[in-house]
Amino acid sequence: MDLRDDISSLKGIGEKSAALFHKVGVFSLSDLIRYFPSSYIRYPGIKKVCDIRPDEKAALSLKVLTEAKIAHVKGMSMLTFMAGDDTGSLRITYFNMPYLKKAIKVDMERIFYGTVKVRGQSYGLSQPKMYKADEYERLTDTLTPVYPLTKGLTEKTVIKAVSQAFAGISAIEDEIPDQDRKRLGLEKLWDSLFAMHFPDDRGQYIKARERVVFDEFRRFLVSMRKLKSENRRSVNDFPVIEVSEAKRLTESLPYRLTKAQQQAYEDIISDMGSDRAMNRLIEGDVGSGKTIVALLAMLTVVKNGHQAALMAPTEVLAAQHMKKISALMESYDVKCVLLTGALTEKQKKEAREEIADGTADIIIGTHALITDLVEYKDLALAVCDEQHRFGVRQRENLSDRLDGKNPHVLVISATPIPRTLAIILYGDLDISVMNERPAKRLEIKNAVVDTDYRQKAYNFIRKEVKNGGQAYVICPLVEPSESGRGENVLEYTERLREIWGDGISVGTLHGRMKNSEKNSVMNRFAAGDISVLVSTTVVEVGVDVPNATVMMIENAENFGLSQLHQLRGRIGRGDKQSYCIFVDTSGEKEASKRLEVLKKTNDGFEIASEDLKLRGPGDIFGIRQSGELGFKVGDIYTDAAILKKASDYVNEKEGREPSADIGKVVL
Repeated sequence: MDLRDDISSLKGIGEKSAALFHKVGVFSLSDLIRYFPSSYIRYPGIKKVCDIRPDEKAALSLKVLTEAKIAHVKGMSMLTFMAGDDTGSLRITYFNMPYLKKAIKVDMERIFYGTVKVRGQSYGLSQPKMYKADEYERLTDTLTPVYPLTKGLTEKTVIKAVSQAFAGISAIEDEIPDQDRKRLGLEKLWDSLFAMHFPDDRGQYIKARERVVFDEFRRFLVSMRKLKSENRRSVNDFPVIEVSEAKRLTESLPYRLTKAQQQAYEDIISDMGSDRAMNRLIEGDVGSGKTIVALLAMLTVVKNGHQAALMAPTEVLAAQHMKKISALMESYDVKCVLLTGALTEKQKKEAREEIADGTADIIIGTHALITDLVEYKDLALAVCDEQHRFGVRQRENLSDRLDGKNPHVLVISATPIPRTLAIILYGDLDISVMNERPAKRLEIKNAVVDTDYRQKAYNFIRKEVKNGGQAYVICPLVEPSESGRGENVLEYTERLREIWGDGISVGTLHGRMKNSEKNSVMNRFAAGDISVLVSTTVVEVGVDVPNATVMMIENAENFGLSQLHQLRGRIGRGDKQSYCIFVDTSGEKEASKRLEVLKKTNDGFEIASEDLKLRGPGDIFGIRQSGELGFKVGDIYTDAAILKKASDYVNEKEGREPSADIGKVVL
């Protein structure tokens, strides 16, 4: 077997199974061995019904008391039955698993392992795993991987495929020489990849993860250094000077630019007027006004006789940028064009023609803007909304189609990063920091609560909606999962619909939906057709919905503080008072103490610094906590010490000085 082989080369993976793997981003055997579990099950000892508590993962030895019945609710099948022991009984529920009806027999005894749920005064288990007593006993001493799945793809299928891949591939090339690896105290890459899927214990997992994270950080740092090196050699093919239209635009705004916004714009003008092409990152807190600074830069470029492009991470956000920017540019004789996958073929063709002949001044879209189908007449500035989506290859791609000329690049990111980490991550990359909020923005009011507060929260959300507001409810999971660590979007949506009835429109959004479905839901929410949106963290980088005044985040203890702050940034974008409710389901003092940081401040940079101090190696088991900079496994806060080690190694190989000492912050 070869790492480049298609997933279908594995025994038992036919066309249908391969299509399911494709849905989760697994196409080759290389993809498969790096398709890491999202968490691991550590099976607990068996409890009695009388000892269980809400939201915990529990293993119960139960006898089936009633015949299994199937009901159909909102397109889902729901199989339910009662089971109990000598201390009590509870309801067991399975979603979309009607075939289990034949297996469930009255008086049958099994070990049920799942999440304890409460409905009114009754307890229940949602989507539990079912084992014979001897099977469960064998599992109690192991760590079982739990993968992020899609409908139709099972844990058993993934585990079998991963096991087969590792058995068929003898090794993988290790880019770090053995002598360096041993000196750095790192495990072998192949052994680490295997242990990421099937660790013998927690200690082995931590060592394996360190190696995988080290490689992830090392590649990122090498890429960033290459980007900077390329920029040093990139002459300024599009020298730009300040224009009066930019000043007119700032004076026409209903607010004054903050000092940070003014400084960022001055940095941009200085870069674009220098002898080198600009490659600048604007790092700003949520709501700090980064987009208007980017627009000033684009207007300046256009009035210097060139084109500018803005790339957004989603089609919905691109469409929103188009609406706002085209309205602002109307009086400046600037032609704005939108190009996304959601357009018809005729609309795409017209947009590409206007880009190619120079009719389009500002082009707004997704990464479709840097495909081979798009030809620019005179692109001088590429703005990328959200960091880590525009690198060396993307820049070379544009340069190749601009007769070798290098456009200016401006990246805007809403991920505040402590200075100590930013220095390591970006080296001497040009950075503008925007750490001020516009004066008219009201501070978000925050509350950290436990599960007993849920009903009050639902009443509060209902009141806000009745007064014309909208709300987000964030859940960490898409559907019931055997990892059991958190609420899921599908069940939560149904719960709220039952509580509120038809009087309040509740929508659902998650990453497994098709792009067209996600776009439709977000557009309906932005238009006010949906009052409450139950979503996973896919809304972290989303559209502005000024009418959204409440956000309720379930299982807040499972996320990093910085990611919670990013999510909170979806509200407070209008002129109404906004509220964020963090629900801590852990019952642990340390988790509550950590979340109190969010209650005390809305300053993203302060929160990021606290996140760096408070999160450590103990946080790495379980739900992926953050996605800063798009790392698949690594977390710049939890893994700050590994980041420093990787940076020092890259510096050593390049003959640079060691990085700033941040390891002591988290060790």
